[in-house]
Amino acid sequence: MTDLLYSEEEEALRAAVRDLLADHCDAPGVIARTESDAPHDLAAWKALTDGMGLAGLLVPEKLGGQGASHREVGVVLEELGRAVAPVPYLTSAVVATEALLACGDEELLGKLASGRTIGALAVGLQVAPGAAYKAVRVEDGRLYGELSGIADAVAADVLLVPGDDGGLYAVAADAVGIAPQVAFDLTRPLATVTLDGAAGRRVGDAEPAVRRALRAGAGLLASEQFGVAEWTLTETVRYLKERKQFNRPVGGFQALKHRLAQLWLEVVNLRAAARGAADALASGEDADVSVAVAQAYAAPVAVHAAEEALQLHAGIGMTWEHPIHLYLKRAKADSIAFGTAGAHREALAELVDLQAP
Repeated sequence: MTDLLYSEEEEALRAAVRDLLADHCDAPGVIARTESDAPHDLAAWKALTDGMGLAGLLVPEKLGGQGASHREVGVVLEELGRAVAPVPYLTSAVVATEALLACGDEELLGKLASGRTIGALAVGLQVAPGAAYKAVRVEDGRLYGELSGIADAVAADVLLVPGDDGGLYAVAADAVGIAPQVAFDLTRPLATVTLDGAAGRRVGDAEPAVRRALRAGAGLLASEQFGVAEWTLTETVRYLKERKQFNRPVGGFQALKHRLAQLWLEVVNLRAAARGAADALASGEDADVSVAVAQAYAAPVAVHAAEEALQLHAGIGMTWEHPIHLYLKRAKADSIAFGTAGAHREALAELVDLQAP
């Protein structure tokens, strides 16, 4: 069995990413961005990509990437989840990159690996691996249609668009209409993409590329969800140790101890599930099963952790100035990203041939 513990290199990567995010993604700054017309923190994105080369972790070294694995990407996403960082890492460095790896488009892969080009797969964020997705009409090399729920499209330089002829097309973002949608999670904005005769370059076959991209997105999303859950648990424990009632720390009350103990068990199990999915994606062994297990478990735990944090912070947790609402919104939005927990349980039952009674 593969060792799921973090290696020294992974811990060093975590420390470096956490330090960087502490400088670039403090809570007041993230909240301020959600209130602006530019929710993405492109300065933080540049520091992650230009400064640390993290956009190319999954890209081979010969193409300008780092030649790392999904395990390292999982560590990065844990820290991005802890900071609720408004950067297009999951959509560009994971989902779009995986699609291009399946297609073998070396030119565009090199651009995404540098971080100077941001990519987005034009498939709705809610689509689960293996589920049907919408394709646009292709006529004489031009693309026509409308796609909704596209995450981070407003920050993208290039969109990877599935066509009804079975191809996946690279389309310049400035050649299409991109209209922001109302999104629950303000740190990961959604948009409707309208193509009216946009020129596209076929990079490969859509079906295997989209399936691979969505599977990697779902599996590594669990690492982000773990980061969200871990931060909310840690912050809640810290707050309850400081807050006092009847001249006693609130965290000393037995009823709250029980709630925190149960939540700790859930979060620890989520870490194991997320690490298992990242390791399976890296090794290619039982990846479908591991991803389904992780997503079947991750969503309810992350939401539960954020809800408990909101309640146990009492009145201050309900304020806009406190960042807990960012974590609750991210957890809720993630719970339907790349398929719901129920969809993944159904997929898992089919994978292991467990028939419903």
